[in-house]
Amino acid sequence: MSFAVAADAYDRFMGRYSRPLAPHLADLAGIEPGWHALDVGCGAGALTTELVRRLGSASVAAVDPSPSFVAAVGERFPAVDVRQAQAEHLPFTPGTFDAALAQLVVHFMADPVAGLGEMARVTRRGGVVAACVWDHAGGGSPLSAFWEAVRRFDPTIEDEADRAGAREGHLGELFSKAGLAGLEETVLSVTVDHPTFEEWWEPFELGVGPSGAYTAGLDETRRIALRELCRETLPPAPFSVTGRAWAVRGAVP
Repeated sequence: MSFAVAADAYDRFMGRYSRPLAPHLADLAGIEPGWHALDVGCGAGALTTELVRRLGSASVAAVDPSPSFVAAVGERFPAVDVRQAQAEHLPFTPGTFDAALAQLVVHFMADPVAGLGEMARVTRRGGVVAACVWDHAGGGSPLSAFWEAVRRFDPTIEDEADRAGAREGHLGELFSKAGLAGLEETVLSVTVDHPTFEEWWEPFELGVGPSGAYTAGLDETRRIALRELCRETLPPAPFSVTGRAWAVRGAVP
């Protein structure tokens, strides 16, 4: 899926969860000083920021298919090698990186096995490939309350539960099919506080991702009805939302 939205819109919507998630994925990957790392599907730069903090801008590269995201990350980190590219066609020579990471991206790849295979190709032998995907199938995503309300609102809707890597064990299966070895599978979790319901809801109206696209496609009456169903689904404000992500680390054989 292409995210044809402004980087600040994505950051308001998913950045509130992806920013605290990024250190956990970097820890899983075992990022070490002196490494050269690639952020695949960098979005607005949550993981890129963490990699730059650990390695320095000159040791980080990033790709994303959305021009607005590439421009935003490039403006924020001029020394980072940021390029517009699909995960399935990475514009780097074999063995360029010590680690390639994909945060909340595999489930949007057109061909996840090919994308992970490309990440392995551009990583040196013995290097690390790591990725994570929200637990959409198990109800552990930070978007789960939204989709629960949508299913009450429209039982025919397809949510994100069937996307690649979104159910327990599936991300590891994809890593295995991509030829990665020594797999380590775990769960990463973040908790985000929301002071008001409106602060939680308003980013859904920005049209970001499947949930935002669904919201944007509703007329005003139905959008208000969905908003109130979401309000009923969530606890009274202030409340916290916990997001759980399936995560896998593999080695390039």
